[in-house]
Amino acid sequence: MDTMFKKILAISAAALLTFMTGTIAAELRADHPETYVVQKGDTLWDIAKRFLNEPWLWPEIWQANPQIENPHLIYPGDVLSLAYMGTGQTQPALNVTRLSPKVRAEAMPIPAVPLTEVQDFLKNLHVLNDEEYKSLPYVVGLEESRLRSAGGQTVYVRNSAFKPGDRVSIVRPTVRYGVMPLATDKHPEREPILRRDNWSTAEGLESSWGGSIRWAHHFIAKKRFQFLGWEVAEVAQGHITRDGDPSTVLVANGGFEVRKGDLLLPYDPFPYDLSFYPHAPAAIPPNARLLAVTDQIANGGRYDVVAISAGAQDGVENGQVFSVWSVGETVRDDVAHPVRLSADLNRNKVKLPDEFAGHVMIFRTFDKVSYGLVMDGIRPVHVGDRLNGPDRL
Repeated sequence: MDTMFKKILAISAAALLTFMTGTIAAELRADHPETYVVQKGDTLWDIAKRFLNEPWLWPEIWQANPQIENPHLIYPGDVLSLAYMGTGQTQPALNVTRLSPKVRAEAMPIPAVPLTEVQDFLKNLHVLNDEEYKSLPYVVGLEESRLRSAGGQTVYVRNSAFKPGDRVSIVRPTVRYGVMPLATDKHPEREPILRRDNWSTAEGLESSWGGSIRWAHHFIAKKRFQFLGWEVAEVAQGHITRDGDPSTVLVANGGFEVRKGDLLLPYDPFPYDLSFYPHAPAAIPPNARLLAVTDQIANGGRYDVVAISAGAQDGVENGQVFSVWSVGETVRDDVAHPVRLSADLNRNKVKLPDEFAGHVMIFRTFDKVSYGLVMDGIRPVHVGDRLNGPDRL
């Protein structure tokens, strides 16, 4: 793994924060260690759970030493020690004893979430707004009138502003996300509806993609539905060999087959940033729901990736931790009100309480859609579950 890639995996711990005396001390685990040696394979979430009942409070106890180079990075071999500060020595704080610079230069900082669970979503998926999506260059033809083109073959692209030598990512649309607005003047209590449809421009993608990224459900924006974004998956990379309209692209080896209708994005060597730490959101987006769950099932558990119906425009950012709540059913109270007429079926209904399912940490954010990883839970999370603050149990 090269040095530049290591840098984008760096985890940024919080700078020194102001504490409220006595409030955080109660959040320390009863069995917390006084010191801990960071191990290879650790994540920031795992370490936070060793010290705190609520890992999203990590910024409140982390003390970055400004005298040390790169004070916000934590490496395998670093020693974390718990101390107490403030009046009465009641404010807990974690300090770090660093590795030597030579050893640290050869190590990789620990990530906030397990990379093996999210790498496909970090490297290969993007969510575009409608304007971005409709303006992208597209593959109009393939070498020798093929139905598919692989590495070493050429494809022809329209509407391209790329120049010869430019490196490009070839992507394919997979999902169009949409959600009904949470409430209107006429229906202030309306619950958001996540639209499922059997439409998908990704037909055939699974065979070329190898099944590594699949959503359980996808939703599209139709009438009365708010459009959230187009999800696209990278299928290959290439280089522009000739400009013009159409321009010519040489498909690189190592990707999947390219076909007509695939789109082009500028190649980004660093498409994501893992410099974040677990923390609570400042506010909860009112319409935040689980849009999709991986592995083609309607529910998921620990280390499953989910898509949520909120993004940067809603104040969502990497590292934020939300609690996930399964929405209670609305049932008819036929115990107190037995059904006597068919009209009674729609009367005397009661909504059952929402139930806590687990926690999800956001690891990649776009304008109106974000990806998160389920970190823990007591029951499966489901498509349509709502999000709340991490401590709202």
